[in-house]
Amino acid sequence: MIENARSLNIAASLILFAGIAYILGPLYLTLSTASQSYEFMLRNGLAWLPGDQLFSNMARVFAETHIPIQMLNSLAVAFGDALATCILSFLSAYAIVYFRVRWAGAAFALILATIMLPIEIRVITTYQVASNVFSPVNALLDVTGLNELIAAYFGAPVKLEWSVLNTHLGLIAPLVAHGTGTFLFRQFFLTLPKDLFKAARMDGAGPIRFLLDILLPLSRTSFAALFVLTFLSGWTQYLWPLVAASTSDMQTAVVGLARLVPDAEGEVPDFPMIMAATIIVSIIPLAMIALLQRYLVQGLVLTEK
Repeated sequence: MIENARSLNIAASLILFAGIAYILGPLYLTLSTASQSYEFMLRNGLAWLPGDQLFSNMARVFAETHIPIQMLNSLAVAFGDALATCILSFLSAYAIVYFRVRWAGAAFALILATIMLPIEIRVITTYQVASNVFSPVNALLDVTGLNELIAAYFGAPVKLEWSVLNTHLGLIAPLVAHGTGTFLFRQFFLTLPKDLFKAARMDGAGPIRFLLDILLPLSRTSFAALFVLTFLSGWTQYLWPLVAASTSDMQTAVVGLARLVPDAEGEVPDFPMIMAATIIVSIIPLAMIALLQRYLVQGLVLTEK
C-alpha cells in the first residue's frame, strides 16, 4: 500500500527551498554588491540588483591591494598543509594498522589528542616555538645542566636559534599537527579484508610494494576527501597567519580581506571592492573542489559496486 504523502513532500520541498535561499542569499548579495560602484553603495547601501562594475572592481583589487600575492601565499599554505597531512596521515595509519608496533594504541590515542587541541588553543606556545624552533633543545640543555658544562669548557653556553616566522614553512608546519587524517585512514584500513596483507605477502609483495600498488589505489577516495578538507581548512585559516606573518607580502588572502576594512571610525568601507575581492579569493577553493569531485564520485561508485 502506497500512502499519499503529497503534503509531506510539499512541506519537505518548501524546507529545502528555504535552506537553499538561506545559503545562496548571502552569496547573491556578495555578487550583486561587487557589481556596483562605491558611490552607488554610499547612496543606496548594499545592492540586491546587479550592476556593471564587477570587472572594474576586480581590476581595482589586483591594482590597489595585496590580495594577488596573498592568494599565492594561501595557495602555498593550503596545498602544503593538505599534501603533508595526507602523506603523514597515510603513513602513520599504515604503521598503526599493518605493523606490530608496540604501544600502538597509546600512540594512536596521543594522535587523537591533537584533535582536541586545535591551533587556536595552543597559538601562544606554537608562536613561541615558531619564533625559535630550537627553544625546547635550549631548555633541555639548561635543565640538565649541560649548558653549564659547555660554558665551563668552551667559555659560553649553547644557544641555538632558528625562527620560522614570516616563512611558508612557519605557516604550514603548525597546521599539520592534528590527527584527523590518521583517524580517517585508520578507520578505512580497518574496513579492508584482514587477509589482504597476507595475500600480498604470499604473492611476493613486501610492505612498500603493498603500500604503493595495493593500499594506495584503494585509498584514492579517502585521499581526495582528506585533501579537500585540509585544503579548505588551510585556505580559510585566519588566526595563525595573522600571528605568524607580520608583513602584508607573507599574509594569506583571508587576512588580507580583513585588512581591507578601514581602521578609522566613521569611514565607510569600500564594500564593492571587498566583495569583489571575496569572489576572487573564493575561485581557487571552488576550482579545487570541482577538480577533485570526480575522484570522490568515482570512488563512491566503485564502493557501491
